[in-house]
Amino acid sequence: CHHCKSRSASAPTDTSKIHYEKFWLYRHCSSVQQRDRQAQKAGQLFSGLLAMNVVFLGSAFISSMIFNQVAITLADVWILLSILKVLCLFWIIYYLLGTSRQPHAVLYRDSHAGAIWIRGSVLLFGMCSILLNVFQIGYSTILIHCKSRVEIVFPSIGILFICTQAYFLWHHSKDCIQVQHNFTRCGLMLTIATNLLLWLLAVTNDTLHVEIESQLREVERRFAGKAPSLHPHWCNETTLCTCPNTTICKVFQKGYILLYPFNTEYCLVCCSVLYVMWKNVGRRISHHHVPHTKPKFKLQGVVFGPLLGTAAVIIGACVFMMYQIQATSLAPSRQVFVIYYSYYIVLLPLMSVGAVIGTIIHALEKKELDTLKNPTRSLDVVLLMGAALGQIGMSYFSIVALVATDPRDLLNSLILSYSILLIFQNITQNVFVIDGLHRQRVTPPGKEEDTKEQNSEACSQRRVSVLEVGQEIRKASLSYIYTYSHLSWKRRVLREISFFLVLCNIILWVMPTFGAHPVFENGMERSFYGYSTWFVIVNFGLPLGVFYRMHSVGGLLEVYVTA
Repeated sequence: CHHCKSRSASAPTDTSKIHYEKFWLYRHCSSVQQRDRQAQKAGQLFSGLLAMNVVFLGSAFISSMIFNQVAITLADVWILLSILKVLCLFWIIYYLLGTSRQPHAVLYRDSHAGAIWIRGSVLLFGMCSILLNVFQIGYSTILIHCKSRVEIVFPSIGILFICTQAYFLWHHSKDCIQVQHNFTRCGLMLTIATNLLLWLLAVTNDTLHVEIESQLREVERRFAGKAPSLHPHWCNETTLCTCPNTTICKVFQKGYILLYPFNTEYCLVCCSVLYVMWKNVGRRISHHHVPHTKPKFKLQGVVFGPLLGTAAVIIGACVFMMYQIQATSLAPSRQVFVIYYSYYIVLLPLMSVGAVIGTIIHALEKKELDTLKNPTRSLDVVLLMGAALGQIGMSYFSIVALVATDPRDLLNSLILSYSILLIFQNITQNVFVIDGLHRQRVTPPGKEEDTKEQNSEACSQRRVSVLEVGQEIRKASLSYIYTYSHLSWKRRVLREISFFLVLCNIILWVMPTFGAHPVFENGMERSFYGYSTWFVIVNFGLPLGVFYRMHSVGGLLEVYVTA
């Protein structure tokens, strides 16, 4: 039967198919299993050292470009990253055509890795990154008289790299490769390091771009008599190579600015998927780790969560459009900042209360913790905790600046309240999601016995009568009605809360991704910390905050499905 076949495929008993790892340092170990474990640790260590050295080298190049643009230029950084991309392309092609096609190369596949939402994110952000590179090529081609040819070659290699990597992650993110362990680990770590450097360059390059754009706005305000100027010599640097007054050039320029945030998210998502693949190299999964029934996303049993979440999304979209229209003008009104922060001050406490209630229900439920080894879940926890540090860190910097200046002002009071509530919301949501991810799935009463009977009947392949088929259909219908019409109040509330938080995190992901950055536009923290310092804080914190919201959606969907 299909069930028996899938079980045998996930846990093969023929030890001749297993390729145990070997390493010259541990060739004298007595047992094969001990030599395999030591070789696996050594392979992870050396591949990790390779990635660390590549990241440090690239970081040194990027830092030198920022602080000493004469010795190390942006073109030098692009050449280094192009070389890394080409090396990654060679390894990915070798993996696709060589490693993965060897006999017994992929005996196991991690069912928890490469969820459909994260692979969909890779495709979505990958397509946006490809369009970004197309716009960059078009923009550089129009300005070829004042731009280097490297600015055309680099995005061209980037398109090929994104396409190949997206195909590789879509088809092989679940692989537990059993051959060429060390070479595969080094290839994965090299690809992770390249994506990290691309993310770091995108963040710093975006910092310079937004800084120049904002300085131009300050200069225009100074000439209009509305604000003092800050470093007007920035304007002189940008006038050397300006976009001509043509429609196509404006389209390339605006499209590049609009799609820029998606490139940073693409790099972070790829790093998370590649890390799970790296942890799964040489991993052998027993049949106990393979779920017999895969939960599906269904909307039965939830009413208030979708209604409240949809209302939050609609109101947030209206606030976002209002803010974008007014904040992009030369004189953004104070009222638009008040409306923007007021929306957050209303929404964040609701999200926090929902997360706290969900955590209490988790504690009241009689579900045991799932203690099985799961690299995907471990990475989810690390990413949730690490990405939340971006928003939490920015909030603390804002709190210090506002308390030290004038916290009694209306706008400052709203920003202070927003910062405090944001910290609390991140913490409560992390506790709720992480606790939910570690809860074991509970099979509804009567369903487990039905599943066992169906599996035994299918495997024996016995002949059944028409009357028995009718009884089985009736039994399955009763089980369906019980599952979705007689959910316990605890599980129903968990599903309502999870769905509400999913929609809220979606709108909180959309707003900063598409350009709403009041943390810089309001000018309070910028004047307190200084222009350059606050730009570094914002441009490191904002991408992490956007990634946190996107990753929270995946974790909350997992909690919703398993509730």
